[in-house]
Amino acid sequence: MTHLKESQIAALSDALEVQPAKLEKSMAVTDEALKTVELDQTAVGRLSRMDSMLSQGMAQGLREREVAKLGLLREAMARLEAGTYGVCTSCGGSVAFERLMVFPESPTCAACGM
Repeated sequence: MTHLKESQIAALSDALEVQPAKLEKSMAVTDEALKTVELDQTAVGRLSRMDSMLSQGMAQGLREREVAKLGLLREAMARLEAGTYGVCTSCGGSVAFERLMVFPESPTCAACGM
C-alpha cells in the first residue's frame, strides 16, 4: 500500500490526468516538425539543408522522449488505480510526495532512480 495521504493522492491524480493531454498536444507539434522537408537543392544553400536535417534529428529525439513519458504516465495511472502509486517499483520503498509532484510519472524513489 502507498504511504501517501488521501489529499496528496488527489493532488497527484489531478496532475496525472492533465499531463497526458498536454503531452499529446506537444506530440502533435513534434509530428509536424518530423514531416519530410522538401528542399530545392539549387535554391537552398548547404547550411540551410544541414540546419533542416539537424532540426529533424532534434525533433525525432524529442518525439522518442515524449512517447516514453506518455508510457510512464499511463503506467503511473495504472499504479494509482491498483493502489500502488508512490511505491518504488525497484525496492518497494516509498517514493517521496515531493518527487511525485515534480515527476508524477516516476516509478522509483530517488535512491533507485539515480
